[in-house]
Amino acid sequence: MDHGLSRGSWLPVTGMVICLLLCGCVVDLVLAQIRYSIPEELEHGAFVGNIAEDLGLDVAKLSARRFRIVSGAKRQYLEVNLENGILFVNEKIDREELCERRPSCFLHLQVVIENPLELYRVEVEILDVNDNSPSFPWSEFNLDITESAAPGSCFPLESAQDQDVGTNSLRSYQLSANAHFILNIQTRNDGSKFAELVLDTPLDREQQKKHEMVLTAFDGGSPERSGTALITVTVLDANDNVPVFDRSVYRASLVENAPRGTLVLKLNATDLDEGSNGEVTYAFSGHAPLKVRELFSVDPYTGEIRVKGVVDYEKSSVYELYVQAKDRGPSAVAVHSKVLVDILDVNDNAPEVILTSVSTPVQEDAPPGTVIAVISVMDRDSEENGNVDCQIPNNVPFQLHSSFKNYYTLVTSEFLDREAVSEYNITITARDLGSPSLSTRKTILVQVSDINDNPPRFSQPSYTVYVTENNAPGASICSVTAFDPDSNQNAYLSYSILEGQIQGMPVSTYVSINSDNGNIYALRSFDYEQLRNFQILVNVTVNVFVLDQNDNAPVIISPLPKNGTMATEVVPRSVDAGYLVTKITALDADAGQNSRLSYQLLQATDPGLFSVALYTGEIRTIRRLVEKDATRQRLVILVKDNGQPPLSGTVSIILTVVDSVPESLSDFGDLTLSPKPPSNLALYLIVSLSTISLIFLVAIIVLATISSAAKVPTNCMEANGNSSLSQSYCYKVCLTPESAKSDFMFLKPCSPSSTPQGCLRWCLYRQSAERECVSILSLCCFHLNS
Repeated sequence: MDHGLSRGSWLPVTGMVICLLLCGCVVDLVLAQIRYSIPEELEHGAFVGNIAEDLGLDVAKLSARRFRIVSGAKRQYLEVNLENGILFVNEKIDREELCERRPSCFLHLQVVIENPLELYRVEVEILDVNDNSPSFPWSEFNLDITESAAPGSCFPLESAQDQDVGTNSLRSYQLSANAHFILNIQTRNDGSKFAELVLDTPLDREQQKKHEMVLTAFDGGSPERSGTALITVTVLDANDNVPVFDRSVYRASLVENAPRGTLVLKLNATDLDEGSNGEVTYAFSGHAPLKVRELFSVDPYTGEIRVKGVVDYEKSSVYELYVQAKDRGPSAVAVHSKVLVDILDVNDNAPEVILTSVSTPVQEDAPPGTVIAVISVMDRDSEENGNVDCQIPNNVPFQLHSSFKNYYTLVTSEFLDREAVSEYNITITARDLGSPSLSTRKTILVQVSDINDNPPRFSQPSYTVYVTENNAPGASICSVTAFDPDSNQNAYLSYSILEGQIQGMPVSTYVSINSDNGNIYALRSFDYEQLRNFQILVNVTVNVFVLDQNDNAPVIISPLPKNGTMATEVVPRSVDAGYLVTKITALDADAGQNSRLSYQLLQATDPGLFSVALYTGEIRTIRRLVEKDATRQRLVILVKDNGQPPLSGTVSIILTVVDSVPESLSDFGDLTLSPKPPSNLALYLIVSLSTISLIFLVAIIVLATISSAAKVPTNCMEANGNSSLSQSYCYKVCLTPESAKSDFMFLKPCSPSSTPQGCLRWCLYRQSAERECVSILSLCCFHLNS
């Protein structure tokens, strides 16, 4: 679809209105193209066209869609105002500098718009302005013409040069009025014009030795420009033979980039005269442009044409060389010939890779087909040497799609994973089809941006923490560590403890966690006797085990002092050795070895009379009592645990030796010896204690059997009884099924609300389980009365 557009007007250097802007645009969904035409030498800010309107774009969205133009030129001649969508001149354009003397001159632009990505091609034709006047290489030409020259003889003149093209280029020549010469204007194959001075009437040296004329060159611009040169003709005596070339037109082929000094061809001209009149010299004629003189040289004596500069096929594929030959005699006349040099293209230009647009970073969840970059390639060589193929490595999740010739889009071929590869260095290789082939590599860094697609993971599936009781509140007990393979904010972790309860209290009253680093702190001092272990959930299970410390000294619970006095017991004088006087009962709230108690006799009135069992605390007679033994015996018993360091306690007992035991004993603190003790009191006492011990032993055996079958972690038994001091007591004994010795591991008094007043419990726990006491037997307390 074609549209003709005209916009505004421009002032050239002379300040006159010279043309109207003609704009043409061709719009296509794939090869969208717009063409504008503007004259050269426009000032900064000059209007080119409303590109947004011509493309049908919303001006208000140009900035948001990152509207921009990309030019292959070294300078940014044109720019777009994103507020109104107008394309304007950013820098003054000199057509002669940009395109030299090419008949047409274009600026090729690429318009890139994103969201969605659109690509347009814009061509801006730069129209020539008549800003250059024709000029001759020299301001004065000197010609030597023999007087014998016949009318009609032609003498080529140096041609004028005009940097403008088209109608603004050189159009014609004019010679000032004179009596002997006229001007013959000829046109070369490329359309350029040159003038020859033609002798119209014979010369007579004797009448006039010199003739001066003014040669004027005009261009076709409006207004017309001109340049002049003075022609001075000196009339010489006759030299009647001129050199003759063996060919009127020479033709040769030359490979571009041929080394300096390469022979192109050799001219050959002959002169029938003799001596100096027959010696021929060669040179470029005045028709040869300056560019030709810079690229080639002519040997004046041999006629060899050699390469002088760098011959580039991309600048010109053929060169016309105008040469002349003349003898060295007086009044020598130059003859002319033309040399056509065809330049052969070689693959000397590597492809160029231009990144028109790059969208990076790209999100890792971008769907396949997401456009990453728009790439254009070009090769200044011709034919196969200029055909380019573009490729990327096969081991990357990207593909190159060719939307049209020499234009590619780089798209994703699959979903990306930033955690696997965070960035890609994609090497684009552009290779032409010449021989040998040339290639160019360009690397695009594509960064992959992160999305939060990975949950945090802990370094281990669960944690086990051991904390010694009596820890300092606020101290760190452990640290949990998690990691997240995501990055930046997506990898920032915050730790928290899930809601729960420990012994009916919120877990937050026991421990806290640092949300930044996962350090877990105890908010209170733990007591092994109250809390053995608990769990914390931080999206991972943390098992906390409280370790026991020897922080509880043994407590004597029997016998107990009465009314503020020492504990007392009655010993019949008639007892035999080994008689059980009483039993020291103590408990230690600790566990394990910390609660394993041992008893020893610390002080005694008569150390050889009584002994204390090391582990049971039973006080027995060592021998029979005799008359000389004191009736009041004082014993100090030391009870010590097995902890490190060990803790201990002591109890003092007053033993009263009596001949017989009274029937009633209301206050043992006021005990007196009875002269007539009941003879069967000892028997009753022995029977009662034996019965209690038997029942206690049977209960322990039953409990051990049940525990072994049901794998109950803790076995417990209650036993209630009364000492001879009329004090009620009970024991809760917990035994490990594995212990054959039935060692006491833990001893605690009973709660008054759950057991009879004055009762005690012996408790022995299994080593690896929580405290689970099972009461299996309660024995009634009994009184011993004096």
